[in-house]
Amino acid sequence: MMKIDEERFLSDVENALRSCLQKVTFLKIENVSRGVAEHDSGVDLIMNVRVGQKLQRLAIDAKSNGQPRVARNAVYHLNRIYGGLSDVYCIFAAPYISPQAAEICNREGVGYLDLAGNCHLNFKGVYIEQGGKPNPFSEKRYLRSLYSPKAARVLGVLLNNPRVPWKVQALADEAKVSLGQVSNVKTLLENREWLITSNEGFLLSKPEEILIEWSNNYSFKKNEAKNYYSLKSPAEIEAELAEICERENFTYALTGFSGGARYAPNVRYQRAMAYVEAGLGEISSCLSLKEVSSGANITLAIPYDEGVFYGSRLIDEIQVASPVQVYLDLISIKGRGEEAASSILEKVINQTW
Repeated sequence: MMKIDEERFLSDVENALRSCLQKVTFLKIENVSRGVAEHDSGVDLIMNVRVGQKLQRLAIDAKSNGQPRVARNAVYHLNRIYGGLSDVYCIFAAPYISPQAAEICNREGVGYLDLAGNCHLNFKGVYIEQGGKPNPFSEKRYLRSLYSPKAARVLGVLLNNPRVPWKVQALADEAKVSLGQVSNVKTLLENREWLITSNEGFLLSKPEEILIEWSNNYSFKKNEAKNYYSLKSPAEIEAELAEICERENFTYALTGFSGGARYAPNVRYQRAMAYVEAGLGEISSCLSLKEVSSGANITLAIPYDEGVFYGSRLIDEIQVASPVQVYLDLISIKGRGEEAASSILEKVINQTW
């Protein structure tokens, strides 16, 4: 949730609402009250407007977060206080209102307005709608916090165990992160209404949406990767890599097309790829690899975080990264990478959801 100055925020909301309403020639704004205690409602603004000869009150509940859960609570609050009063039109306001939150408002007959320029107002013959404005505020910060390395560990556990209900402590232990980190991720997911909560714990409600958004904010370039050339085939390189890592007790896992081919046999490739915990120099020497700037047929990467190894499994006596991790590493590769990722999503990952 972004930190804002409350007085300035309410002033910005009022100005945004005035700007929208001033486009209606037959509407006149009469007065505005802030911090209203009317009916103990706790709404932030009441704006009285005159539409022709009729007086209309606009009750605005302004929140610093426009995510779906916050919108749903605000809509419930507004309708509980003002539902059924024909002379009051309820409006939810926030710095930015996501499309999902906007849909919640529309279904419940509540208007919405944000500081990005999106709005939907429909009362007494007044209809104003503007959409498609991107979030100019905290979205990047929000996404960084949800897809940071430690937060990504939590997502990896949830996505790889989609039918398991988790308690905060158990999830923190599994992901090897703090309780605070899990609580933060849980709140962010709840605000998007991406969690189902029961007495047994919580699990994901829309795992594919999360995976797709994660892939849009993920880059393999975060890893320390080196490219090599070998006269051997990818299959020979992978087998020898597994043998060396097991002998030297190095943690490793195939990914990219190497991993994709293990989950979807129709994947064809000429370039091996793997994560290795350490020992790039020793491994490349044992495999007789030559580091190159072009024409590589093997990529070895020291991961940006150990979470990439979570969910790895043994397939044909070789460790392979989880389907979720392989999907992330393939989807950004245009053409065949996207095709391989889609095949893994359909044939492997979706089957667990």
